[in-house]
Amino acid sequence: MTIPVQQISTEKIACSNCQACCCKLEVIILSDTGVPEKHISRDQWGGEVMTRLDDGWCSALDRDSFMCTIYDNRPWICREFEMGSYECVTERQAHQ
Repeated sequence: MTIPVQQISTEKIACSNCQACCCKLEVIILSDTGVPEKHISRDQWGGEVMTRLDDGWCSALDRDSFMCTIYDNRPWICREFEMGSYECVTERQAHQ
């Protein structure tokens, strides 16, 4: 069952119920924020991206807590992807 975006309340999205759906997206590293090398891969054009493991999740995601293990050094785009934003709600909907 898919819930239309307009029916998902952004007020209900919080750290305590985050599904880390954004951690399945391709993340291009645009600036140096200190991402450890072990979490950086190269895409087919030679650009730096966050490594995703065989399960499709970002390599920096703790699979038990769904928290970022490099939060203070996360890529710029991760800093800009706001919890409860339209993009967040859309990704949550796509994974439900």
